[in-house]
Amino acid sequence: MDVGSKLKPSVVLTGTASEGTAGPPIGLVDTGISKDAYLFRIALPGIRRNESKLSCDVKVDGTVNIKGQVVHDGGILKNSSREFQMKVQQLCPPGPFSISFKLPGPVDPRLFFAQFRDDGILEAVVYKSKLPTVDGNLPPS
Repeated sequence: MDVGSKLKPSVVLTGTASEGTAGPPIGLVDTGISKDAYLFRIALPGIRRNESKLSCDVKVDGTVNIKGQVVHDGGILKNSSREFQMKVQQLCPPGPFSISFKLPGPVDPRLFFAQFRDDGILEAVVYKSKLPTVDGNLPPS
């Protein structure tokens, strides 16, 4: 299999993430592969770390599900001594969203490490599964 095709996951957007048409889109995904792990980065512009109710769930089969809430609105933005009446046109509209995609292979969800960076990128590393899987689940211990 061509490595380049493994690095282009099929991404499904729902909710307000699928409605954003102008400006920086939510849900652009880059993936990387190493011997032992996968790295993925997802663009989440306009998402506020402390207010977005952001969650990321990784399944044994490599499926990644991200859910959250876009909370910005057209309200008033205070910057130093000025106030601005905002009219949001370029970012994803307020409301819930979800992003789903599949990594190139099975993973161990217990070995999942994520960081929501200040630049609006969710960056995560999840280690490849070392155990055989049965129907997408880890075998019984």
